[in-house]
Amino acid sequence: MRKTVACSAPYDSGGLGQHFSFIVEEARSRNNLVEYYTPRAKSGDACGRTVQISQRKQLLMQYSPMRFSPGWLNYFSNDWFDRAVAAVLSPGDEFETGCAGQAFHSFNRARELGYSVLSLQADNSHVNNVATQHLKAIREFGIESSWLNEAQRHKILQAYEAADIIHVASDYTYHSFLRAGIPESKLRKRSFTVHPRFVPPVKRQEDGVFRVVYSGSLTVVKGIPVLLEAFSRLPGRHCELILVGGSATRGMRKYLEAWKQRDSRIRIAPGDPLPHLHRASVYVHPSYEDGFAYAPMEALACGVPAIVTEDTGMKEHIRPGANGYVVPTGDWEALLDQLNSLQKTSLVSRL
Repeated sequence: MRKTVACSAPYDSGGLGQHFSFIVEEARSRNNLVEYYTPRAKSGDACGRTVQISQRKQLLMQYSPMRFSPGWLNYFSNDWFDRAVAAVLSPGDEFETGCAGQAFHSFNRARELGYSVLSLQADNSHVNNVATQHLKAIREFGIESSWLNEAQRHKILQAYEAADIIHVASDYTYHSFLRAGIPESKLRKRSFTVHPRFVPPVKRQEDGVFRVVYSGSLTVVKGIPVLLEAFSRLPGRHCELILVGGSATRGMRKYLEAWKQRDSRIRIAPGDPLPHLHRASVYVHPSYEDGFAYAPMEALACGVPAIVTEDTGMKEHIRPGANGYVVPTGDWEALLDQLNSLQKTSLVSRL
């Protein structure tokens, strides 16, 4: 069966891009990959087709009032990529999109071209669950709005209805779809693995610092305020919180800057998370919702214990007390308890 794949994330870039590259290589390994559409393909790959949003639309996102709304930015960037793929899509047998919000126009065009199977990768749990969890985070902390608005939620629900197959990456996601009434016959579990470069260091250097690391988007819905509330109450000068990533809104940038001014132990370090993981005492993923979450999996691959929340697919990979802990979502006190416990263990091991 000839397979075509599309996703607005560059090949192997970020969590969504890693999902996308996995799907592409899975199809290639089965000798049924025809082509894939992306803003940036794998270097030298004959199957890669570059699809770009026009410069005019990019300027519109950068300079119009839309730039102040994560929800509308996400909606239009997805919609424009979806339309661009639909305009150039070639005939095939199975079409898969790496994001449910990018499926409306390309799915319709694929049906017109005679595709027999439409599938999508659900990177998050069911969109109604995402909306519920995001609302909890925003009501608790404010600061910024969600990347998910009602227009996008409605469009994603249409994609679920149109899809013949919905791929999920965790039991958490799987059960969220079942609770929302999606037929079990539509669901397929797909297992992801991290890049092989994520391995423990040859020798872990000890400098006496209890180092807490997070990597990913610095947003409210990722639970960054929860992590800051917990870490700020962790005693001792020999503690450090490293946030590896960037923020997309003015509100979050101001919020983070205020915390840095208040607590000199907090650092923001955009770039490659691997060097930080090699020096980490613990990795924390305080997200209000994640269908899978590569970052804590990368930490575990580097031999770093991970603390994750109940609302992430990663919780099924945690063995409490062995390689990490699972804490209630949005509960900074529970997170602080686990950090305190790990800090004491770290201190004892150095005596």
